[in-house]
Amino acid sequence: MILSGGGFRRTVFAFAAACATASAAIAAQRAPVEAIEVSARPITEFHVGHDEKLFGPLEFVGGLEMTSPSRDFGALSAFRFLKAGGDFIGVADTGFWFFGSITHDADKRPSGVSNFRMQQMVDASGQPIDEKWEVDAEGLAVKDGIATVGFERDQRVVQFRIDPDNMKAPFKALDYLVPARELRQNRGFETVTHANPYGQHEGGLVVVSEKSLDKAGNIYAAIIEGPRKGVFTVKRNGDFDITDGAFLPDGDLLLLERSFSMARGVKMRLRRIYGESVEKGAVADGPVLMEADMGYQIDNMEGLDVWTRDDGALMVSLVSDDNHSILQRNLYLEFILHED
Repeated sequence: MILSGGGFRRTVFAFAAACATASAAIAAQRAPVEAIEVSARPITEFHVGHDEKLFGPLEFVGGLEMTSPSRDFGALSAFRFLKAGGDFIGVADTGFWFFGSITHDADKRPSGVSNFRMQQMVDASGQPIDEKWEVDAEGLAVKDGIATVGFERDQRVVQFRIDPDNMKAPFKALDYLVPARELRQNRGFETVTHANPYGQHEGGLVVVSEKSLDKAGNIYAAIIEGPRKGVFTVKRNGDFDITDGAFLPDGDLLLLERSFSMARGVKMRLRRIYGESVEKGAVADGPVLMEADMGYQIDNMEGLDVWTRDDGALMVSLVSDDNHSILQRNLYLEFILHED
């Protein structure tokens, strides 16, 4: 468990020493990279049985329902594009990295998934980690060849060097600022994202928990890197929990949220958090852009990324986590976010 203050510093020093001691072993060990066949069925309607494309400011472009004969495929909890709308990296909450590419047809609709492969996360000696509680990866940010991952259960935020052919153990642990006692075991940092490089946080790293609440019922979050570090909270709106987020070009934070009950099933929502409210000591809030229930092509939506298409369109992509359940699906959905 990562602590604040002196405890955190001791943890980091021990972590660095362990990494240095194990460096030779890491070079000698590696988890195999598994090439995986993925079949993708196109989704042409977001609202089942209806052909409308506009849902508030979001325009549905298309989607994919993804299946695979591999027992490791699934549990996709977060992803980021390495190449806008194409090559991607992701983490599964079963302790796997995944890589691949989204392909598009002549009308710019998603048409398939290519070159998909997975690799099990490894420890400092390069050995695959089989205990889920140690590798419950939920949040992911990417910048300058570095992947920053948020883990639940064994709560931590750590950094890895990106190598699609050989992902090694993390090289750095970050102080996530939120007191460890405030983080619920299975409600930790599902959002890990870099702020707008030209905004108030100058590309700093922001983390938001799924449902770790303060005494006022707001959701713990923090700016953990950048010129204005500090803890803040996000206003909880209804019974929705936060599953991912990414900053928009104007500095606002787009959050993906999920709600579930046995009576009504799963819901998803996109909420735009005003960028100026992402500030130390503040309660960040903003409007709901879109909400969807089981009458739409959704599932357990957990991953989000924002990117710019080659024609200048601002894109929002979502993925779902099937929990390796035959009752759930792995989905990829793509929208244009209209700013007017």
